[in-house]
Amino acid sequence: MEDTAELTCPYCFEQVEVYVDPKSEGQLIRDCDVCCRPWALHVSRGIEGELLVQVTRS
Repeated sequence: MEDTAELTCPYCFEQVEVYVDPKSEGQLIRDCDVCCRPWALHVSRGIEGELLVQVTRS
């Protein structure tokens, strides 16, 4: 699915697959599915609509 991203938690370093709504862009706050600590997701779309997500501690 093109609206999912494989991210590494900046706290526990576990790999987590995250679904991002196709209409979402900008900054989103989400908790890690493993350790429950808060992430700041920075969501953007590339030229051809590809999903670009960066994750930092919130």
